[in-house]
Amino acid sequence: MTIVIVGMLDEREEALGLIRDRIRERGHKTCLIDVSVGSGAIVPALMPDVTVGELAHLAESSAGLAVARGDAATAVVTEGLRAKVRGMQANGEVQGIIAITGMTGALIALPAMMELPFGVPKVLISGATTQPAHAAIFGDYFSRSDITVMHSVVDTVGMNPLVRTLALNGADAVSGMVEGRLAAPPVEPRPSVAVTEFGYVDKGAYYIRELLQKDFEIVSIHAMGMGDRAALDLTPQGVFTAFVDLMPGSFSEYVLGGNRDAGPDRLDVAADLAIPYIFCPGGFDMISCGPPERNDTNDPLWTSRRIAERKLLVAPPRVQARTNPEEMQETARAVAERLNRYRNKARVKAVIPLKGLSSLSVEGAPLHDPVADAAFASSLKSHLHPEIEIVEVDTDINDPVFAQAVADALSRALGDAGPRKEAGAHKEAQV
Repeated sequence: MTIVIVGMLDEREEALGLIRDRIRERGHKTCLIDVSVGSGAIVPALMPDVTVGELAHLAESSAGLAVARGDAATAVVTEGLRAKVRGMQANGEVQGIIAITGMTGALIALPAMMELPFGVPKVLISGATTQPAHAAIFGDYFSRSDITVMHSVVDTVGMNPLVRTLALNGADAVSGMVEGRLAAPPVEPRPSVAVTEFGYVDKGAYYIRELLQKDFEIVSIHAMGMGDRAALDLTPQGVFTAFVDLMPGSFSEYVLGGNRDAGPDRLDVAADLAIPYIFCPGGFDMISCGPPERNDTNDPLWTSRRIAERKLLVAPPRVQARTNPEEMQETARAVAERLNRYRNKARVKAVIPLKGLSSLSVEGAPLHDPVADAAFASSLKSHLHPEIEIVEVDTDINDPVFAQAVADALSRALGDAGPRKEAGAHKEAQV
């Protein structure tokens, strides 16, 4: 088992050597991988375990790297590093990974770190990740993986007391994480269930957790866009026994152009897996479209969907606009198209609350619109594959009765008795 060290030897030879030596002093094997993409004018004395030429070969571009420059060379090395780390992980060789980089090195190292599953220590030392202009690029990585970032404050080329401190702290950090995992006593794992949630369905999520936690570890997914994308990466790793999608609103945000758009594959989280998937339309009653100042700038979303003319909840910087019946039908068709692709349809259940898809659309709330909610339910029933069970519950998504219907649907999907309340504890869900 090995701790992988990544960096550009032609820029950061001293820091990389110090990290390697410190990790070895602590009793761990190392694999130093050079990702230099410079001109080759600087020839480091420190020899890597994996050269940049080997990475190019793994990327099937060994000939191209010799003449590639700039972005082309970076792309080749990035793919080669991903392939190397992926192969090492498949062979059970990786205990952890650390990279010390600038901007280019960070963009090379991060995709490789993403190849490692949750829990494998990943440390990035860099001063580049805090640049506002690149926040979206780095945010996409950090929102989806458990990468530990050490902001370097200073550049890490050469050697001085500050760089020395950073390098040693980073080496000790990744070593300590690895040692902690090795020393942890074995624990018999319980099956884990993911539950997506957001502020407007938090009570419903609480009741679901209460019902399920006797039999399962509950992992809450903060469904605000970034958390949704993280779930897409985590679920195929076999982390979850089942997935309760209480708040897939980031999919309707994708369909309608809202702020929390998590992309077209948001509902594919368990499409090719054998685990139960419980779908609830939490958050489909709203479009996230803040801040309110967008109304004064001819914003395309506000203009095209005539946001200012709708029922709104304005709580700066947030604005939630009510979805209309046509948009609800459009979203339902898109949901059905995605769920119909699931390989194990008997393990997919759609549980639909009839009296509010969040706390904002119950009777008396600012986004209450039972006609629009009914349009979603009707359209979904018309387009969903007949093998996928639909349960309609005559209450709102935050009611304990709805939580019980979700728990019962999960029980049926699992094919066993599952966690249930005593008979008569709640009124029957209307199906």
